[in-house]
Amino acid sequence: MKLPYQSIPGSITAPQGFLASGVFCDIKRLGTGKGSNKGRKRDLALILSEVPATVAGMFTTSQVCAAPVKVSAPRAARARAQAIVVNSGNANACTGAQGLRDAREMARVAAGIFLIPEQHVLVASTGRIGVTLPMDNVRRGIKAAAGELNISPENASRAAEAIMTSDTRSKEVAVEFQLAGRRVRIGGICKGAGMIQPGMSPSGARPATAPMTGLHATMLCFLTTDAAVKSQTLKSALTEAVAQSFNRITVDGDMSTNDTVLILANGTAGNPPLQARGRKDLQVFQAALNHVCLELAKMIVRDGEGVTRFVTVRVSGAKSFADADSAARSVANSSLVKTSWFGGDPNWGRVLGALGYSAAKIVEEKIDVAYSAPGSRKLLYALRRGQPTKTSFDDLCKMVAQKEFDLHINLNLGKAGAVIYAGDLTEEYVEFNKGDVSDPASLGG
Repeated sequence: MKLPYQSIPGSITAPQGFLASGVFCDIKRLGTGKGSNKGRKRDLALILSEVPATVAGMFTTSQVCAAPVKVSAPRAARARAQAIVVNSGNANACTGAQGLRDAREMARVAAGIFLIPEQHVLVASTGRIGVTLPMDNVRRGIKAAAGELNISPENASRAAEAIMTSDTRSKEVAVEFQLAGRRVRIGGICKGAGMIQPGMSPSGARPATAPMTGLHATMLCFLTTDAAVKSQTLKSALTEAVAQSFNRITVDGDMSTNDTVLILANGTAGNPPLQARGRKDLQVFQAALNHVCLELAKMIVRDGEGVTRFVTVRVSGAKSFADADSAARSVANSSLVKTSWFGGDPNWGRVLGALGYSAAKIVEEKIDVAYSAPGSRKLLYALRRGQPTKTSFDDLCKMVAQKEFDLHINLNLGKAGAVIYAGDLTEEYVEFNKGDVSDPASLGG
């Protein structure tokens, strides 16, 4: 099937009317622990739309959330924004009233440079928790980043680098498609490698029911598009895209204090503004946005701290989505299951153990467990109706030895399903995160 979009270079500067930059201003040296000690590395990014843009955001539902989340969530709930300032190396979390003042100051400085309303500037941070921002460095960095803004793909990559912490590589995507005869683009950058199991909502508050979120280093994502999209339509589109991507990944089962996804839509492509549900042009936009978010989300898992396997956990046959989601997360976050993946061990006993203590309704005698190549319908069954199959252990091991594979779990109790994208658990993850009490600089968030 021909996709309605095609991949292009440039990420966040690919859409018309967007500029970006990334600079070094020495935030990391002053306020970061293990994972960000990478020498002179860019640590502040700036994204600017040349004109006011429609805005939408999704934020961590952690009850302990960082100052930039508290500042940006109500601003993203409004109709318009124009700039995003992001720092890495310091999360500005658990920093009290000073942290809030500093987050607002980041926005105020940028707004003053661009002569735009302060409420049109959004902020985000990632890094060590519990350390106040070195604001002299941050102010200097914002001014330097403003002076280096341009539309080049190189600058988009510099911004992608500047938001990294324990990431080993930057993460960028852009696509192009047609809306009403107009060329439209969506671009995105993200970061994340550890402290990953996002469960985001538009306000950051936990909804009464959360059918698409998992409430358990930060993930950040910034998206730009030159499509014209009505405010509420953009917010709904982002909610749907995040539900199918960032809220479906886990590296270690830990939700961050700072998880944030932001999108700006400046309308410079000149298409009729998207607003009506069910229209074909909105469906095309949604498909492209879903694709960008999912590709970025998968990059986070593949770059997870110590990760050597990328596993798609597919649960089907559940009585409800909540059951399917619970079953999938229980398996994907089980330390025993994840270490068996690392060892290339198709240990279905550990899978059943994780299902058993999940909140999902299961019947042992009805469970099927199988493995496949990514996206393949050719399943290699390890368990049928709760009993081991005659599939050879060697064949199962060969499948699980692959760097990427799918784990299929059919509960055979209903029609609901869920998917979680996960990684294995390795010695490298433990070594990276255990800390060193003899070196206090390596400790902290």
